[in-house]
Amino acid sequence: MAENRMSKSDDDLKWETLSTEYISDHIYFKARRDRCLRKDGVVVDPYFVVELPVSATALAITENNEVIMVKQYRHPIGEVIMETPGGFIDEGEDGEAGMRRELLEETGYHFRSVEKIGRIAANPGVLSNYTDLFLASGGVKSGLQQLDHNEEIDTYLLPLEEVIKMLLANQVKQSLHANCLFYALIKMGKLKIS
Repeated sequence: MAENRMSKSDDDLKWETLSTEYISDHIYFKARRDRCLRKDGVVVDPYFVVELPVSATALAITENNEVIMVKQYRHPIGEVIMETPGGFIDEGEDGEAGMRRELLEETGYHFRSVEKIGRIAANPGVLSNYTDLFLASGGVKSGLQQLDHNEEIDTYLLPLEEVIKMLLANQVKQSLHANCLFYALIKMGKLKIS
C-alpha cells in the first residue's frame, strides 16, 4: 500500500463513545444509538449500530466431491436464493464447532474436515459482527435436517464446476457466501488470482 503523507494513525481515527442507548434488544438483533466524539472534536450523534452474533458459512463438499448448497427464501430482499450452509455461532461456542453444528442442522451431513479460511465483516459501517469462512470436506450424510422453527431450507448436491459457474455469473447473491466461495476456491487451487 502506498504511503500517504497526510494519513493519520489508527488511534487518531478511532472515536470515543460518549453514550449508548439501546433501541431494540432481541437475541439476534440488538440496535443501539451511540453518541461519539472524534479526535478532532466533532460530535457524531446519532450513530446507529446493529449488534449481531458472529456467523459462519462454509463451502461444504461431500465425500463424493459434490458441493452442498442450500436454497431458501430471504424476506428482506423478497427472493429465494442459493447459498452456502451457515448461521449464527452460539455465545461461547467455538467457531469450528459452531460451523459443524450448523452444517449438521441445515444439511444432515457430518464433515471429516472443517478448516477456517477467513474472517470478514459484512457491513462494518452498521453491523458489529464478523462472519467466519470455512472449507468443509469429506461430508457424509448422517441424519436429517434439524431446522429452526422459522427455517425452510432445500439442499442441493452440485458439481463444483456448476457452483463456480453460478458464482462467476453472480447467481450467489449473498455476499458473505460469495466471499466464502471465492476464498475456498482460491485455497483449493480452483480459482487463480494474478
